[in-house]
Amino acid sequence: MKKLLSGNEALARGAWEAGIRVAAGYPGTPSTEILETLAPMPGIYAEWCPNEKVAVDVAVGAAYAGVRSLAVMKHVGLNVAADALFYASMTGMEAGMILMVADDPGMHSSQGEQDTRRYAKFARVPCLEPSDSQEAKEMVRAALEISERFDTPVLIRTTTRISHSYGLVELGPPPEPTAEGERDYRIDSAKYVMVPANARKRHVVIEERSRRIAAWASSFPYNRVEMADSHLGIITHGVVYQYVKEIFPKASVLRLGMTWPIPTELVTSFAQQVERLIVVEELDPVIEEELRLLGIACEGKSIFPLVGELTPERIRKSAIAAGLLPTEARPKRFSLSLPELPPRPPILCPGCPHRGIFTVLRKLKVVVNGDIGCYTLGFLPPLKAVHTTGCMGASIGQAHGVAKAGIRQKHVAIIGDSTFLHSGIPALLNVAYNQSDTVTIILDNRTTAMTGHQDHPGTGQTLQKVKTRAVDLPQLIQAMGIEDVAVVDPYNLAEVEAALRLSLERESPSVIISRRECVLLSPTREGSSPYQVDPAKCTGCRLCLQLGCPAIFEGETTWADTGRPQMSIDPLLCTGCSICAQVCPVGAIHPREEASR
Repeated sequence: MKKLLSGNEALARGAWEAGIRVAAGYPGTPSTEILETLAPMPGIYAEWCPNEKVAVDVAVGAAYAGVRSLAVMKHVGLNVAADALFYASMTGMEAGMILMVADDPGMHSSQGEQDTRRYAKFARVPCLEPSDSQEAKEMVRAALEISERFDTPVLIRTTTRISHSYGLVELGPPPEPTAEGERDYRIDSAKYVMVPANARKRHVVIEERSRRIAAWASSFPYNRVEMADSHLGIITHGVVYQYVKEIFPKASVLRLGMTWPIPTELVTSFAQQVERLIVVEELDPVIEEELRLLGIACEGKSIFPLVGELTPERIRKSAIAAGLLPTEARPKRFSLSLPELPPRPPILCPGCPHRGIFTVLRKLKVVVNGDIGCYTLGFLPPLKAVHTTGCMGASIGQAHGVAKAGIRQKHVAIIGDSTFLHSGIPALLNVAYNQSDTVTIILDNRTTAMTGHQDHPGTGQTLQKVKTRAVDLPQLIQAMGIEDVAVVDPYNLAEVEAALRLSLERESPSVIISRRECVLLSPTREGSSPYQVDPAKCTGCRLCLQLGCPAIFEGETTWADTGRPQMSIDPLLCTGCSICAQVCPVGAIHPREEASR
């Protein structure tokens, strides 16, 4: 039977069919749907972990116990998991283990577009790259077989286009059932205890393993040669293979399904059969550099962009400029005469609880060290209330560093609940230990909102919808040694401002927890109705527009004294959060029911 599946869904299906039984990860676009698809499948244990390193440790533990396992993350998550990846490569394991890592060329939803293939070479682990959904499913089984044959973890690298594009997939049979506890845990201290004496011996083993994998790679069935015109040969990988086949239909093509280690015999043979050899690869010149190390003359990044996602148009344009294609190869474009549309930047949702925090921070002219989450959007106008953003958990350490640098103006660290549990805890512990007057605001909206509302240790529910104990943030923070912890309602601006002013005056660490469920989980406030503007009072001062709420806009009426447009509120978008009513200086905004009386 065939089914239309995204790349992520196909990877999940492949993991299930291939007998993976334990899966762990941390949500991050474009990888999130893999675990969400896998979790409901029979015979699977899947979990969201506090961060990616923990997820890899969980997968390693399962593989040590002889159970096929999987860890899932996006490319920047592999930075967090790098320590675990390296020791897993050193030790090997008792059963197959895969790391599925989704890269994001073009940075559609990321702060960087690093190339995961660099980690494969760095850690000496094979890297497989599917070119469509069918291969995504099939390569999971192939990766597990490589893992068990060579005693190594295996990376499966996808990109945004593979993860989220759909294709027909031939479904295989369900896995054979396995009895729990059918084998004892095998103790092998020399292999699994990485003290220096053991690690030195294991390093020799993994270098020899890499040589064996490289020698075998030429027979890997997903490294495929398609000979045609010998004047031009192209080596490519992943989704870019699909573009190459479209743009260069007459060229000879070597598609690499394993991009590390490079299949030396295969690429050497292919290079000898073509007159001009080029490499078309997304992001870093990983394949090109490996070919040059082998003494193979080739072109690559001298023709194609080093930065950004490769699209058919970008490849075609670069190929024409390099003389690989005639100018007339550019496809004809149909142009429609359409009016210019206004820009639509991303923005916090109507009724988002973060909006109240940013409104007060801007009012008090506080410098804010931001973090990774929906709330990063607070840097955009009109809020303009976030001034740095680096990586997951960086905000607290940055604010602490500012304090220790002796800057007079106090900084505030702002971080989401899921991000705090991911990597903010050690940073806050450092604040408590090294005693700065850092103010940390935890935006607790009871979910991992940015990636689609996944659960985390603070929600009281697991990925597989099992009720569990939710972490008590105030109790956790006080246990670190920070006594000043306040919980505020971000819809109550006076309460937020009072707590923040008090924290800014302290000479010791303090934490403010802004606690309101994400508005998309609870779209209307209990007992509230949408708000509206009273045209008899609105002076068109535009203060409410400074909230950046999509429900508020300039209406068709004007204030008689000044001729300024009066504001209006879309009742279908308004959630009744009341923040606009609190900032209105003339009391012109009321609930619709109240205004009608």
